Amino acid sequence: MIMAADGQPTGQRLHCLVTGASGYIGGRLVPELLEDGHHVRCLARSPGKLRDRPWAAQADTVRGDVTDPESVAAAMRGIDVAYYLVHALGTGSRFEDTDRAAARIFAEQARAAGVRRIVYLGGLTPRGVPEESLSPHLRSRAEVGEIFLDSPVPATVLRAAVVIGSGSASFEMLRYLTERLPVMVTPSWVHTRTQPIGVRDVLRYLVGSATMPDDVDRGFDIGGPDVLTYRDMMTRYASVAGLPRRFIVPVPVLTPRLSSHWVGLVTPVPASLARPLTESLRHEVVCHEHDIAQYVPDAPGRPLPFDEALSLALRRVREAQVSTRWSSASVPGAPSDPLPTDPDWAGGSLYEDERHRPVDASREALWKVVEGIGGENGWYSSPLAWAVRGWLDRFAGGVGLRRGRRDTERLRVGDSLDFWRVEEIEPGHLLRLRAEMRLPGLAWLEMYAETDDEGRTRYRQRALFHPRGLLGHAYWWSVVPFHAVVFGGMARNIARAAGGTSGRRSASRATRI
Repeated sequence: MIMAADGQPTGQRLHCLVTGASGYIGGRLVPELLEDGHHVRCLARSPGKLRDRPWAAQADTVRGDVTDPESVAAAMRGIDVAYYLVHALGTGSRFEDTDRAAARIFAEQARAAGVRRIVYLGGLTPRGVPEESLSPHLRSRAEVGEIFLDSPVPATVLRAAVVIGSGSASFEMLRYLTERLPVMVTPSWVHTRTQPIGVRDVLRYLVGSATMPDDVDRGFDIGGPDVLTYRDMMTRYASVAGLPRRFIVPVPVLTPRLSSHWVGLVTPVPASLARPLTESLRHEVVCHEHDIAQYVPDAPGRPLPFDEALSLALRRVREAQVSTRWSSASVPGAPSDPLPTDPDWAGGSLYEDERHRPVDASREALWKVVEGIGGENGWYSSPLAWAVRGWLDRFAGGVGLRRGRRDTERLRVGDSLDFWRVEEIEPGHLLRLRAEMRLPGLAWLEMYAETDDEGRTRYRQRALFHPRGLLGHAYWWSVVPFHAVVFGGMARNIARAAGGTSGRRSASRATRI
């Protein structure tokens, strides 16, 4: 039975549109809406990324982009409540323009389609701080909220500060800083007060917003019961996690830009994402009202205290039950790029390094090794070479190797895997990864579990690179001498891990198509 925001049954089964379903919050919101009995439609640039989600068969997925009015209009047809959970952060210096344009398109198409409500999750902004003094990230989030509140469609704008949940960027940043550094030289923003909120409460408020009365058209501050400094959060994390006392020494010379690089080196969160997070901590961000409880009542013990939210997040991490992560969303722009499976390569040159080895094991055993690659399991060749490549990527502002895996045994389309993204899986046969490291071109790594003409198991591996400009071609030829060590060793060790090889030499080639 559907419950209204005031806790009373409505008897309604709403049709909800969710944007950002491949992201951290969106990927968790969809199953919550389904569990409440709503119909859910997801708007995604690459629907294939949602194919392996546990809830995929229960939701409709349509292809589109929030910057494309036609695809948004098609997705809005028959929708009662539209959730806007996307932002253009990371798409370049003009991300605010993109955010603004996308929000206006979304609001206009919602009005044209007769949508009853827009629900948006934005950032909690400090009171009394001039707009020009806000970080670009917070400023853009606030502007998007105002666009929705100024539109004719009733809107619920939820404003949250630090979200604590397994896999969230804020939680991962807090976790790695505290666990890896018993003594920390920190920026002055560790003394800034903020009001963290557990992801479970964020989801509860998002779901409850769907059934708000039609005359509700406003923003709400949402937060947990604790107001803490970042120093307090690190100290309490250490206590909850059972770590020895941490020593924290703030220094004023670490600016948000410098500290974002520091965070990028110590944690899996890249500097490009760490910077807006740290810039947002320059000003105090606490809730000034809790009016949301009038429409989404709090049960006893809710919202969750900070320590309890931490404990739940840590339990999920330790039990490998993290459903979505901050890295669930892929690098912007990638879906429009050419794929290695295009029958007629339309992008010019494509370099290829292919290797194959016989395996003295079943295809099932080989596939288990292939699907378990990356993260703590490593890449089956020269750990030093992979580590150096990861550090170089981090220094260049990329994601590096520290994103790891969402699950230690299973992969699904859209998962991040160190500095790769799972682009395709054919269970028992193919794993295709797309590089998200900083490169002068596009790169893929394909791994196959096959059976040869004589019925024997064979491992096949292809590394593909589509260069951009002269620098891309120079990059390929500069790394070719290392392929025998990296890719050759990888093929050999994967085959050995699956059960050993028959002793015959692997075939390899490096060609230009």
